[in-house]
Amino acid sequence: MLRLLLFTLLTLASLPQAGAARFPLEQVDEWDKAYDTHFRKYSKRYFGPHTDWRWFKSQAIAESGLDPKVTSSAGAKGLMQIMPATFKEIREKNTHFRELQDPRWNIAAGIYYDRYLYGKWRTPPPGEERLYFAFGSYNAGYGRIYKALKKAPEAGTWHEIKSYVPPQTYHYVKRIQRLMSPPD
Repeated sequence: MLRLLLFTLLTLASLPQAGAARFPLEQVDEWDKAYDTHFRKYSKRYFGPHTDWRWFKSQAIAESGLDPKVTSSAGAKGLMQIMPATFKEIREKNTHFRELQDPRWNIAAGIYYDRYLYGKWRTPPPGEERLYFAFGSYNAGYGRIYKALKKAPEAGTWHEIKSYVPPQTYHYVKRIQRLMSPPD
C-alpha cells in the first residue's frame, strides 16, 4: 500500500500541472506576449473592437499556460485546448483555418467558439457577465451550465449559479477573472 502511494505521488509530481500551482504569474500582462497579435486580431474580429482581447489570453493561460504543445488527457490541443472534433466543426464555417496545433488557428478557433457560446446566452446582459457564462460553457459544456442556471433559485449572474456548476468550472472562470483583475 505504501509503495502504491509513493508511486502515485511520484507519478503525479512528474506530470505537468494545470492551473495556479503550475503558473505563479497572476496578471495577464505578466505573461509572455508572443501571441498577443493573434489574441488582438481574433477578439476584434469575433467580438468587436471594444472587447478587451486580454480576456481570451487569460482564458488561454487558464487552459494551457500559453503552451501551444499541450494536449489534455481528453485530447484537447493547443493554447485554447480545443477538441479535434470541435475544431473540425469550426472549420466547416471557417475553411481558411488550417492546423489545430498552429497557435494562430488555435487562438482563432477558440475565440470563434467563445463567440458562438456567448451568442447562445440570452439571460445575462451583454458584457463581462455573459462572457463568464461563455467561458463556463467552454469548460463544462453549454448544457451543463444551462442546467445550472435553471437550478439556481435566483439565477442571472455567474456568482448566483456558482454552487450549481462543477467546481472545476467555477475555479476555471475565477482564474480567468483573477488574471484580468488589477493587483491589490
